[in-house]
Amino acid sequence: MESLQGQLLISAPQLNDPNFRRTVVLMTHHDDEGAMGLVLSRPSDIRVADALAELADLSGAGEFVYVGGPVQPEAVVVLVEHEEEPDSPIIGRIAFMEAGTDLDDLEITRARVFAGYSGWGPDQLEDELEENSWIVVPAEPDDVFAPDPEELWRTVLHRKGGKFALIATMPFDPKLN
Repeated sequence: MESLQGQLLISAPQLNDPNFRRTVVLMTHHDDEGAMGLVLSRPSDIRVADALAELADLSGAGEFVYVGGPVQPEAVVVLVEHEEEPDSPIIGRIAFMEAGTDLDDLEITRARVFAGYSGWGPDQLEDELEENSWIVVPAEPDDVFAPDPEELWRTVLHRKGGKFALIATMPFDPKLN
């Protein structure tokens, strides 16, 4: 099995699970024991500084908390882009911010805060991939910090090109077309 860490999962149009409909998920971990990812395209209506006072000084604290997925919605996960290559990158200079990190010691260019994450047990993601529930696309660091996350699904499908650019033009509910 080839790890999908650092790749994007783009929900296929036929994936109707409300947790993942028209989402873009950054795969942060993937091995034989399962997988973890963060939904990049679902900002909440709560600002980081309002929800987490301890992160008020974090770069991006004025932004919204993102809904990372349905697993442990009370868990806080922070992705940061380091100025230098980190020890354990997910993609490029992007890595998890370790728990207990002193914000004054961070040398980062930007950050994004997530509530919850997306998780798959052993072989669960592979089964979903065989069912064509997901489209795999190489991630780019700027995807993590997309300025218009609600358009990220379309943007990444256009970038993949071919028939996927056509899929990007589909209405949310094709039956209403």
